Amino acid sequence: MRRKHYGKYIFRWIMTLLVLAGLVFAFVGGRRLLHIYLTSTGRQAADVPSKQDYPVRGVDLSYYQGNIDWDVLASQGVDFCFIKATEGIDHNDSQFAQNWETAQSAQIYVGAYHFFRFEDSGRAQAENFIQTVPVTENTLPPVIDVELYESLGGVMPDTDTAKENIREMLELLEEHYGVKPILYAASNTYRTYIKSFADEYPIWISNYYYKPYFDWTFWQYTDDGELQGYDGYQTHIDLNVYAGSMDEFRKQFGLQEF
Repeated sequence: MRRKHYGKYIFRWIMTLLVLAGLVFAFVGGRRLLHIYLTSTGRQAADVPSKQDYPVRGVDLSYYQGNIDWDVLASQGVDFCFIKATEGIDHNDSQFAQNWETAQSAQIYVGAYHFFRFEDSGRAQAENFIQTVPVTENTLPPVIDVELYESLGGVMPDTDTAKENIREMLELLEEHYGVKPILYAASNTYRTYIKSFADEYPIWISNYYYKPYFDWTFWQYTDDGELQGYDGYQTHIDLNVYAGSMDEFRKQFGLQEF
């Protein structure tokens, strides 16, 4: 009686499944790369998150936007705002104190952000932020904004040193405010300096072309927004969304309803 060689059939099925999986992966990856290429080169309109998919909307601002009428801003569907507080070891945003004091009266959830300077230590930058931003109930976690700037001359700072300083600042801010800080980055700084922290800290990503293909908590989808309610010489304002519902937003950051 002839034996049936089930092993070779199993092997063939496994190989077939692997080939199919590879084709699917290649198809999905190819579509993703095509999407990135078309949007980033302007051949296809940039992704804009819909209100239905991303109902929690927000802005971020600094002294560039001047005086803020928070009630007017809130009336345009703004749920949260990140306000610039500090930069490096010795710079404070001139509008921060006023913005921080007045924003919550309009029932907008606010958080403060720090513009990270690669040439300064994490400890000194944390001290600058802590001296400027009071511990305030029902606010969003502090943000460390990690992006390149003109004085770097197009040079990417040393990765290990930068990560050490970012880690030091993260730990000091978490110790002081009792919450895990948020990390903001553009695509280039995310890959180089921030990706290794993504499993531990919420990520706020800047991408003006397409929805990021990795997990994110906040997405800054344009720096070209125009709203009413500010009188600074900068007429545009950054627009952001949260990756979830308002209930999820409040739960993640321990926020109470106004």
